[in-house]
Amino acid sequence: MSVTITLLGKPGCHLCDDAREVIARVAADLGVAWEEQDITRSEELTRKYWEQIPVTLVNGVQHDFWRVDEERLRRAVAAARKG
Repeated sequence: MSVTITLLGKPGCHLCDDAREVIARVAADLGVAWEEQDITRSEELTRKYWEQIPVTLVNGVQHDFWRVDEERLRRAVAAARKG
């Protein structure tokens, strides 16, 4: 099963910068896609996630917020691959 990791963040967010590094590394190591969305471009995303960014989604399902635990993300991607 294909897996996509999504980082929800905003410009100038230092926690988002940290999360981006971890997500990019995990995605590259595991050969999965990742994308980033700026919550300030969507009223709905801003309203829903403003207090939690950065937010990490795995296949559209919220996985984590504030900090990304690399090992936990790796396990989540492996589980998503299995379906």
